[in-house]
Amino acid sequence: MNKPLKQHLIDPEICIRCYTCEMTCPLEAIEHDDNNVVVDASKCNFCMDCIPVCPTGSIDEWRVVNDPYSLDEQFEWDELPAQADIQTAGGEVETGMEALDEAMAALLAEAHAGAGGKAKAPASASKPTVNMYNLGKPAKAVVQGNYRLTSEDSDSDVRHIILDLGGLPFPVLEGQSVGIIPPGTDDEGKPHLPRLYSVSSPRDGERPNFNNLSLTVKRDEGGLCSNYVCDLKKGDTVQLTGPFGATFLMPEDPQARLLMICTGTGSAPMRAFTMRRQRSVGAKSGGMVMFFGARTPESLPYFGPLNKVPDTLLKKHLVFSRIPGAAKEYVQDRMRAEEDVVAEMIADPNTHIYICGLRGMEEGVEKTLTNIAESIGQPWGALRDTMRNEGRYHVETY
Repeated sequence: MNKPLKQHLIDPEICIRCYTCEMTCPLEAIEHDDNNVVVDASKCNFCMDCIPVCPTGSIDEWRVVNDPYSLDEQFEWDELPAQADIQTAGGEVETGMEALDEAMAALLAEAHAGAGGKAKAPASASKPTVNMYNLGKPAKAVVQGNYRLTSEDSDSDVRHIILDLGGLPFPVLEGQSVGIIPPGTDDEGKPHLPRLYSVSSPRDGERPNFNNLSLTVKRDEGGLCSNYVCDLKKGDTVQLTGPFGATFLMPEDPQARLLMICTGTGSAPMRAFTMRRQRSVGAKSGGMVMFFGARTPESLPYFGPLNKVPDTLLKKHLVFSRIPGAAKEYVQDRMRAEEDVVAEMIADPNTHIYICGLRGMEEGVEKTLTNIAESIGQPWGALRDTMRNEGRYHVETY
């Protein structure tokens, strides 16, 4: 009998198919087909390089097995198999979790430190549809509109793209992402992989009860897909994969409070959350607070529409770092200025925290939350882990 083996796996339900792990792996142990991203057990040496770059934590899955799951088996999965009971080299049978705890303790400690813990969906969140359309069978959508959200004078070209799915079913929840496949091939003659964009419309569509969705896309100089999307014209057809994401979802509990912290196009899921609440609770209190950072008002997506959302639904803190003649202010600075508000929210067991935007914002926000939590006698690390385990702490940075 072979000694039980550790195997590194990817959760196909949570994975958003951004392929960052595959591009990062120094051993080329990670690969994909039209359906899933998988790990080759014969190549993986647990170097952990892929762990911190994964935006969802789907890469942070492990099993102890007598025989490794093959690539073909992993390609067929819609969800991860449970940890099975293991027969040891001495012929004894251990329960699956005993084997996992014993064989993986040190490795898991290192892995979880890199990934920041496992993400969970809110308990009341709707069940998401995942990976309905893939590389081999993409959905086709027609561009209904392409609107610039930032001033023509701004150095930031951010677009609001509305896509019509026609009669094609494409169930998507607030907080999920879709992939757009840019046309053409790469330097090796292979079709381009999809680029992921968060959906910025609620589940019933950009226009209620119409089968459409919206995206918030910033043009990046030299960016293959962002330039393609930002140049789309009404009537153009695009290929979509997805939906993706099973944890960065909003609670369906109307009493749940949302503390949303974002920069730039990280506002996309926050817009979807806000519209969902606005349509579901009407003029009642939305229980939502947003800290939204940009360089200037002219470069802040949805600046005008956001100001029309009543404070009773969404309390807004719009923060700018490049206004001429004014001191630089970032989201963490405003959070410190509003310490009492943030402290009261993080102490409330009904509060969910959502952080979305550039990866560089994480450190400052984390330090600020640490300081605010400590001011009310709460160790932030323990509180954050509790919130994460309860599906109330969500981070998606890129």
